[in-house]
Amino acid sequence: MKFSVFTASTPEWSPEEAASALAAQGWDGIEWRITDQAESETPGFWAGNKATWPLAGLEGNLERIAAVTGRAGLEFSGIGGYARCDNHDDVERMLAATAALGARQVRVTTLPLGTAAWGAEAPSGRPYPELFAAARKDFEWVAGRAAHHGVKALVELHHRTITASASSALRLLEGLDPQHVGVIHDLGNLVIEGWEDPLPAFELLGDYLAHVHVKNAAWVRQDAPDASGAAVYDTQWVPLREGQGSVLEYFRALAAFGYDGWVTVEDFSTALPLAERTADNLDYLRKTAALAAL
Repeated sequence: MKFSVFTASTPEWSPEEAASALAAQGWDGIEWRITDQAESETPGFWAGNKATWPLAGLEGNLERIAAVTGRAGLEFSGIGGYARCDNHDDVERMLAATAALGARQVRVTTLPLGTAAWGAEAPSGRPYPELFAAARKDFEWVAGRAAHHGVKALVELHHRTITASASSALRLLEGLDPQHVGVIHDLGNLVIEGWEDPLPAFELLGDYLAHVHVKNAAWVRQDAPDASGAAVYDTQWVPLREGQGSVLEYFRALAAFGYDGWVTVEDFSTALPLAERTADNLDYLRKTAALAAL
């Protein structure tokens, strides 16, 4: 098992700083965030993130991405792309970039639910069956293009999308070549929506289980009830040890399944300063993985 960090979670570091710091701490790899983002005076996870490479002009940055990664002695655990499956031009660019970098695999996002606002987009209002059928056609195309480039396109299990669970992701990809499409199983996202017992979920996915993301979340009761007077709960990102997902039991399930690939951390908690947070996460994950293997 190898450990890497998704740079969405390292907003205060430039690419050079991120690669240098993570390598010095002993991480095996890095998963670069690639997207055009909003500007912000204060670096944040989703806007003004200094460790994000822009999609605009990506091709001109590939040599620098490779150099920054290689000089630090880090591997690519994959590419954290945001190209949506129905945007074929951007997907093609991300697949080609992944191949050029030798990064092997890249996230291609699925469609948000018709009831979900997404970024600056209002809810589409489209029914789930319609969204799912459209995405299936898109991923048939994506699988072919990934095969052309010799890489793998990854579907992340993510709340408020059409693939919140392992079951829904399998439905989307079933019958397509698992050499070129696969699933990112994500502990923290599943705490919010889509939870299925991890080991059966891994067994269900089989060869489609391609990658693992680890973060953690907790459900927190809100001060105000809803209109009926019932309690309201919402989620917040918390440190790995403090969320409702058991990292130990998750790693035990991975060990039982025989998974020995990349585990990428995207810790969006802020209780610890960034450098302390990443170093502590690596120490915790290594110890927990060793304990799970006993």
